[in-house]
Amino acid sequence: MHQHNHSHIKDDSDNRIAMAFFLNVGFTLIEFIGGWLTNSTAIMADAVHDLGDSLSIGSAWLLNRLGRKSANRQFTYGYRRLSLFGALINGLVLIAGSVWVLTEAIPRLANPVMPVTEGMLALAVLGVAVNGFAAYRLSKGNTLNEKVLNWHLLEDVLGWVAVLVVAIVLQFVDWPILDPLLSIGFTLFILVNVLRNLSTTARLFLQAAPDSKLQNEIQDTLLKIDELDSIHHLHLWSLDGEHHVLTAHVVTNASKAFTANHYADIKLRIANALEQFDLAHTTIELELTQEHCRDEFPDKVQ
Repeated sequence: MHQHNHSHIKDDSDNRIAMAFFLNVGFTLIEFIGGWLTNSTAIMADAVHDLGDSLSIGSAWLLNRLGRKSANRQFTYGYRRLSLFGALINGLVLIAGSVWVLTEAIPRLANPVMPVTEGMLALAVLGVAVNGFAAYRLSKGNTLNEKVLNWHLLEDVLGWVAVLVVAIVLQFVDWPILDPLLSIGFTLFILVNVLRNLSTTARLFLQAAPDSKLQNEIQDTLLKIDELDSIHHLHLWSLDGEHHVLTAHVVTNASKAFTANHYADIKLRIANALEQFDLAHTTIELELTQEHCRDEFPDKVQ
């Protein structure tokens, strides 16, 4: 039995990612110019980091668009896993960028440099506004790709908040060491959250069940159907973190003559029971109690 549930709601995720990409690229150019004019190594370092972010967001935009291509004979489930692949790559890039920021910031603790604080202040205000707007737009998305990219931009927002605070303080006191201290603090904060998201993405990429609670609910729902005796080879995995795929072998203990009408009735009850879970693809194989499963070593669930 095959069931397909295709949403006709317009997917705006690529529009949000495209907006974030162009904003990030434009502001990165401004950062390089501003870092050179203010003689601020912190801003120049952030510009290099934002350049990496721009490349990551651009690749995510491309993969997100490709991910909605229709299925074909080679890619029978479509290309949605490209979006998940993009989220995985971007998570790794963000970790690498965070490590790079730490390697730049930690040595500055011993030898801090006083930048042109007026220029830092102006760039910080613009940085918070631009990256904050882009992060706000991406926060409305539900895809894992958008969530990972949102952390890219949130890292930039927090970074510019740190620059803003340092620029204001340095207007009154000669404490340039505050710059690397704040950079280390927000980088570690972002790193922890990215690692959490990356762990989820990696599990889905390796076809782990997206939600163990959901898997148990599906299993219990099927076992409540009259004349279904047991379930084995129940597999739940996700194409991209949103569109889930279910396959299962269900065994019927039907006592009366198993006619075509009876078979259709059981299939209908299974379809109705699974409708609440909004699965993208569902494949259910119905077996009789006395029937031998062609797949070896079934993981039988009573």
